[in-house]
Amino acid sequence: MALITCRDLTFGYESHAILEHLSFQVNAGDYLCIVGENGSGKSTLMRTVLGLQKPMGGTIAFGDGLVENEIGYLPQQTAIQKDFPATVWEIVLSGCQAHMGRRAFYGRAEKALAAQNLERMGMTACRRRCYRELSGGQQQRVLLARALCATRKLLLMDEPVSGLDPRVTAEMYDLIEQLNRRDGVTIIMISHDIQAAVRYASHILHLGGAEVFFGNAEQYRNSDVGRRFDVAEGGVRA
Repeated sequence: MALITCRDLTFGYESHAILEHLSFQVNAGDYLCIVGENGSGKSTLMRTVLGLQKPMGGTIAFGDGLVENEIGYLPQQTAIQKDFPATVWEIVLSGCQAHMGRRAFYGRAEKALAAQNLERMGMTACRRRCYRELSGGQQQRVLLARALCATRKLLLMDEPVSGLDPRVTAEMYDLIEQLNRRDGVTIIMISHDIQAAVRYASHILHLGGAEVFFGNAEQYRNSDVGRRFDVAEGGVRA
């Protein structure tokens, strides 16, 4: 069943359209990687899907009971955000706010959900630590736990392994794969790592001006744009 259907979508910022007439669909259980050159509109598309900015044309429809405030989101961090002086527990618990309606205080259900997602990310022992004292990989696990508190269906991530060393990057990819395959969370992830995208994702959306592709990973490997980026050989050619 389709969670998100974009039809004839045009998006950009101010009065500048980055991409026009884009159509694609994300079904429950998919793992979609959005790839492409810098400036191709990957982050702008994600913000548009999240409702953080309005589309310039076309439609975005949600299905299977999904609503905008029930989408988990893991954005790229700024330097200021990495230095945020809150505890791990406070940050993860804040992901439950979308479920609280007008209630001002967290209840038993929100606290149980936060504790569950901390455990899923292997961060329970750090719950009382200050977020800014954590390593980059630990911070990403905390933010992933926070995002999971907002959703049971769909998780959007913008370059979740950016700046991480190879070992921590591999661990993060494994965590995301487990969420998708074991727990059934639908994934939409922006990535510059095309090799990892083809390895882990079920579907690829490649943005790049006239070079727009949407299909499954195998189709991408065999497409003109996939061959141009040497997907099958493990390299990227400009």
